Amino acid sequence: MRAMIRSMTGFGSSEQQGFKVEVRSLNHRFLDIAVRLPSLLISREVVVRNLVKERFDRGKVDVFISLTEKARPKISINRDLAREMFLAFSSLQQELSLPGSLQIDFFAGYRDVLVTEEPALSEEALDRAVREALSRADEMRQREGETLMEDLLKRLEGMKTTVEEIGSLARDAAPAYYRTLRARLGEIISTPVVDETRLAQEVALLAVKSDITEEITRLRSHLAQFGASLADGGTVGKKLDFLLQEANREVNTIASKSDDVRIRNLTISMKTELEKLREQVQNIQ
Repeated sequence: MRAMIRSMTGFGSSEQQGFKVEVRSLNHRFLDIAVRLPSLLISREVVVRNLVKERFDRGKVDVFISLTEKARPKISINRDLAREMFLAFSSLQQELSLPGSLQIDFFAGYRDVLVTEEPALSEEALDRAVREALSRADEMRQREGETLMEDLLKRLEGMKTTVEEIGSLARDAAPAYYRTLRARLGEIISTPVVDETRLAQEVALLAVKSDITEEITRLRSHLAQFGASLADGGTVGKKLDFLLQEANREVNTIASKSDDVRIRNLTISMKTELEKLREQVQNIQ
């Protein structure tokens, strides 16, 4: 089974026993957690943060926790008390011959008549809701990671092919330059006879200055490590980004050392692909 990489983009939600939890994650260089929850649940913030850390190593993670209808306070009327109050005041009104009538708003000033029933909030239910929302967000991150993996591997193989093309052109660079230089010398001097030894020395000197063997070797190594890290899976985003930076450095050096137009064109193509790879890698955990 192929190892998995995860995208840092995901969404998941869960609703259990009066709690509604939503988790949103985006790419970020480090792990940045923001928890928004009702004030009566503030004591659970640290627990929620720790649950996020079990699942996420990088990314900006927003956790939104709210109470549903099931968790809202229920208000009822103490009918017995209201009835007794009404009868008592009615009796007093008759006894004292007081004018007026008792209306429903009469009871609004007496808090004991209104009974507020606070819901029983379960910390275990909240933790289950958070875990489920995180799990669903993680599933989305895995699916996104699979898509990224396929694209990265395809681009990686294309870059390896380009590196081999550059290597092949580089091996032929010195003989080609020798033939070109000899032809030009024959054009500008009256006799086609040239100092072959001096010419060979000049070509050898140029070959040393423009040798890109080491850069190609290091570039191959960076790309091989990139592929191996993808195969290992896990939290590899930072490592992949570093390898691409190093690969880009080698490509720039190859471009600056080579006078071959074909090699330079290939390095331009590689830099374009490296930039696309870096854009994708920025979203890998």
